[in-house]
Amino acid sequence: QVQLVESGGGLVQAGGSLRLSCTASGRPFSSLNMAWFRQAPGNERERVSTISRANDFTYYAASVEGRFTISRDNAKNTVYLQMNSLKPEDTAVYYCAARTEYDDGHPYWGQGTQVTVSS
Repeated sequence: QVQLVESGGGLVQAGGSLRLSCTASGRPFSSLNMAWFRQAPGNERERVSTISRANDFTYYAASVEGRFTISRDNAKNTVYLQMNSLKPEDTAVYYCAARTEYDDGHPYWGQGTQVTVSS
């Protein structure tokens, strides 16, 4: 079983920055492909960004490309999402998720952290 704990959310003005962190435990972090999702009220959950377990592949949704950066520190069992040039439409609950190479989908989820961007 994998436990994920997010931190770093908050309230920021449009144009500002936040960095989300997600620390994993329960199995070797280097075995986990990591992802960030978000869900705003009334919207479907959206995959924001992913990073491979070998740190050799990343994905960004078109809505965040060029503004968000995902990274991982395997020594700290932590994945980060640096969010710059934030927009009000980035307001959502952000979730960290994990999967191994053997999983379909993402079976492991954090509790979520609220990001609110004011205009």
